[in-house]
Amino acid sequence: MQTASHTPPTPAPAARDLTLPASLPTLERALDLSDCAIVVTDEQRRIVYANAGFERLFGYALAEARGHRPSELLLRKPFSWNALAHIEDQIARDGQFTGEALGYHRNGDPIWVALVVNLCPATLPLPERAPGAPAPGCAVVTFTDLTPTKHHEALQGRVLEAMVREEALPQLMALICEEVERMAPDVIATVLRVDAEGRLRALAAPSLPQVLCDAVEGLAIGPQVGSCGTAAYLGEPVIVTDIATDPLWRDYHALFMPEGIRACWSSPIKNHEGQVVGTFAFYFREPRGPSNLHLRLVEVCLHLCTLAMARDLAHSRIHQLAYYDTLTQLPNRRLFNDFAQCALSAPRPSPTQAQAALLFIDLDRFKLVNDSQGHAAGDALLCETANRLRAQLGPGDIAGRLSSDEFVLLLPGAGGEQAIATAQRLLDSISRPFVHQGMQHLPQASIGIALYPEDGSDILTLLNHADQAMHAAKKQPTLHWSRFRPELSVQAQERMAMERDLRQAIARQQLHLHFQPQVLGRSTHRLHGVEALARWNHPQWGPVSPARFIAVAEDAGLIQALTQWLLDAACAQMALWRAARLPVPQLAINLSAHNFHDPQLADQVSAALARHGLQPRDLMLEITESVMMDASAATTANLHALHARGLQLSLDDFGTGYSSLSHLHRLPFSELKLDQSFVQDLQSSDSATALTRSVLSIARSLDMKVVAEGVETREQCEWLQGHDCAVMQGYLFCRPMAAAQLEEWLAAQ
Repeated sequence: MQTASHTPPTPAPAARDLTLPASLPTLERALDLSDCAIVVTDEQRRIVYANAGFERLFGYALAEARGHRPSELLLRKPFSWNALAHIEDQIARDGQFTGEALGYHRNGDPIWVALVVNLCPATLPLPERAPGAPAPGCAVVTFTDLTPTKHHEALQGRVLEAMVREEALPQLMALICEEVERMAPDVIATVLRVDAEGRLRALAAPSLPQVLCDAVEGLAIGPQVGSCGTAAYLGEPVIVTDIATDPLWRDYHALFMPEGIRACWSSPIKNHEGQVVGTFAFYFREPRGPSNLHLRLVEVCLHLCTLAMARDLAHSRIHQLAYYDTLTQLPNRRLFNDFAQCALSAPRPSPTQAQAALLFIDLDRFKLVNDSQGHAAGDALLCETANRLRAQLGPGDIAGRLSSDEFVLLLPGAGGEQAIATAQRLLDSISRPFVHQGMQHLPQASIGIALYPEDGSDILTLLNHADQAMHAAKKQPTLHWSRFRPELSVQAQERMAMERDLRQAIARQQLHLHFQPQVLGRSTHRLHGVEALARWNHPQWGPVSPARFIAVAEDAGLIQALTQWLLDAACAQMALWRAARLPVPQLAINLSAHNFHDPQLADQVSAALARHGLQPRDLMLEITESVMMDASAATTANLHALHARGLQLSLDDFGTGYSSLSHLHRLPFSELKLDQSFVQDLQSSDSATALTRSVLSIARSLDMKVVAEGVETREQCEWLQGHDCAVMQGYLFCRPMAAAQLEEWLAAQ
């Protein structure tokens, strides 16, 4: 079969005239209005008629097309010949053809068409005709432009299907390029990404020579960086019809032209915010600009590239949320564990390098910052801590944020001495003053250290042991780091068991109360009140110190349940004493600092009083100095709400913490409890006596009572009486006892 050149072929000798209907002029006008291209051929497949739609679609007028076969005009590329043979075979077999084909405009532009060929019925092929020989007789051929539909269906269908399959972005971009090159074989398609630093990164260029891909990789976009770099810089399409002469290609044409690249059209890919995130480009092997087909292809592809890159960004954000802490941008627990386990499992050239150290870092009093300064201050402190942690990272070190105020650092190859040195540097760095919104913070931290493989062969064991060491560090008065020791595991297991059993004991009402009298200083036989003290007698461990199980309750989040039990049990006992007309003026109850972070505290206390028919004056609520120093809005509101409801407040263990005298006159306290450490040293320490006199003087000036705790000797009692101490409490008068014993003591008095 012969193929035509780019210029219209020389008209063939005129075929014999066909007998056409007399109404043809009217029919011609009707056919010219059709959107389809319609051709009638004679027995030799030569065109004898073509409507105006044929010229609109392919660019050939009837005068130019007459006498030529459609295949000579429209199928001018070697890769179209196989398609032509398939069409001829089907016409020869069936007398007709219906399908799709790729034709070419007079100017060379490819056009996808729906092709329908029908032989006239009188000229159907005979059985004895040789297979594959052209069928005799005239034919009617209809061409319907499928180019826009073809592009949308083929591209969108395949690309969207690949998105559903969760194909990676480079594979999606390669698919787009390959589909485009199949529809427009005269182009080389590429997709480049623009990174955060404004540099080009190849995503897909399946047909571009590798040497050119390497040359483009990492180029900074700019006003004269070829077509792609300039399009990304300007945010506008850039058409270069001849890279040999265009100034945009001055620095690059010598590299591209030897590879047969002569022209390039690049369009920016923009996200939904209008930012340029990539480029989509067509390279041509001859100097030229884009055709209508190319314009339509790029329109579709830019939309698909935007969708694909937006999906990839969404996946990246999901990955970031799933594996990184959103506040500090450090790896979260899950990703840290994966990184750390890989680092521990990696082969090492020497035994020394096979070791590692894990540092578990916890900020001290972080909750107080959140409660007193607000979560914005807490978040700022966490971010600052993360930055200071990053600054201490060495090559290969891995950092992460586990939760709240807990951070972790893995030091591959580090031994004990290096781990301790790093821990001290971290403590020094974290403790530097930090200013947020004009307020200075002095952060502190505690660090636990576990060594691999000595303290654990996997990351979970190391984390557990480093956590135990961190809690041990918090109990040390000066040194804020601690190495893991095997006995810490035993202690941790005991603590877990205590938490479990305490939870059950509260739920099953297995705790009980003891009561210790408070007597008036001038007459130690007169009762001022009674302090209620929680007791727990464990079936295996025996009596458990309140200092231990209350601390566990606070750490485990059980303190609210414990306080509710305490309020109900104490109020129930006080109601019994009131009903029995026993002379108990008031009952003192200890509250935890954690209780004052609960906005419902005042309602909870009032409800307990109401349930048992008591009055607010029946209770004295004892709080520690840490509550007084807590400047959070919730704590201050609770203190004033309790006072407004008629409840009396006592400041417990006064003088042992960091009390500020300014708080005493601003907060509604009616009583101070002098810590027993001062009372015990009254006969042996001039400082203790001086401080005790000061406390008594301050209390008198503020019209507050002072309750001296831990009075055990007659000398202590006489000294306190001589200095007008209002109330005393201690073993000299009575030990804590059960309610029945207290009633006997009262009767004896």
